Amino acid sequence: MESFARKNDSAVSSCLWVGTGLGMVLILSLNLPATDDLRLSEPVMVSPSGTVLTLKGAVLTFACLDCMGTLTHPPYEVWRDPHSADDGEKTRRRKLVMHSPSSSQDMGDHQFAVICSEKQAKVFSLPSQTCLYVHNITETSFLLRADVVTLCNSVCLACFCANGHIMTLSLPSLRPLLDVNYLPVTDMRIARTFCFTNEGQALYLSSPTEIQRLTYSQEMCDNLQDMLGDLFTPVETPEAQTRGFLKGLFGGSGQAFDREELFGEATAGKASRSLAQHIPGSGGIEGVRGAAGGVIGDLTRARIALDERGQKLGELDERTASMMASAEAFSKHAHEVMLKYKDKKWYQF
Repeated sequence: MESFARKNDSAVSSCLWVGTGLGMVLILSLNLPATDDLRLSEPVMVSPSGTVLTLKGAVLTFACLDCMGTLTHPPYEVWRDPHSADDGEKTRRRKLVMHSPSSSQDMGDHQFAVICSEKQAKVFSLPSQTCLYVHNITETSFLLRADVVTLCNSVCLACFCANGHIMTLSLPSLRPLLDVNYLPVTDMRIARTFCFTNEGQALYLSSPTEIQRLTYSQEMCDNLQDMLGDLFTPVETPEAQTRGFLKGLFGGSGQAFDREELFGEATAGKASRSLAQHIPGSGGIEGVRGAAGGVIGDLTRARIALDERGQKLGELDERTASMMASAEAFSKHAHEVMLKYKDKKWYQF
């Protein structure tokens, strides 16, 4: 961002803010060439400014506010020159387009630097580097995500804690605005993909193929139905066209007619007595269906009875065959005993 790198600076310059996992914030000064022609030949000089800021926990995000509390966007834009003379196969050159003002009078007398870590948030006044506001967000848990977003024409600090709480703090005063228990983090996918967007919205991957969207703004919730898209546009059913005689005769398309209209006495006249006449029964289609159902039921019961009779006959055949085999074995055994004792006297037994 473009900010005051040192306490005695009178103008903003290009700076690189570096946050470490131990809560240290280092500001590095970037010396960019003044013109685009020198940018191709002169390197970018990076030098430490000597400014070190400290917070509790690992640093998560930075933001810069002007003297009116408005969020300052990054002062560059990466683009490709469409009129470049280089070949299409080669990578086209990129250049930086500076948008932010380069003097302290345009930026105001000072800036606000917002820094948020896993445990606390601090707001520093630049270039004096005075800590104006500090807020200890959590003591027992830690933050997974923190973003500076715009909400209701203002800016705030949105935080997502590991215990499932979503909190918002006003800027630059760090006054708590919202603290609600939303979702305890049980899946690391949520912790890695959770992010806040502008106008009170947040997104995260609830599964590898599903995106969960939520809002913590009442205004966004009230206007949610107006923002939903339509799958189709409803239109009124048009009236049926008048069908001409020739179109019905040569069109080739089928048309439903009433049987009485085609073959009834009103159209064809009274039929002769020798012709057959259709006299519907008392039961109609339902009666025929009921009679057919009764016949089918009787046939089914008869078939089941035949199956049971056949099964009993089969069991009887098996028993008869078993008795015949037993009788044959007994007869054979008796014949063998008779032959054994045939020629023996009674005193030889």
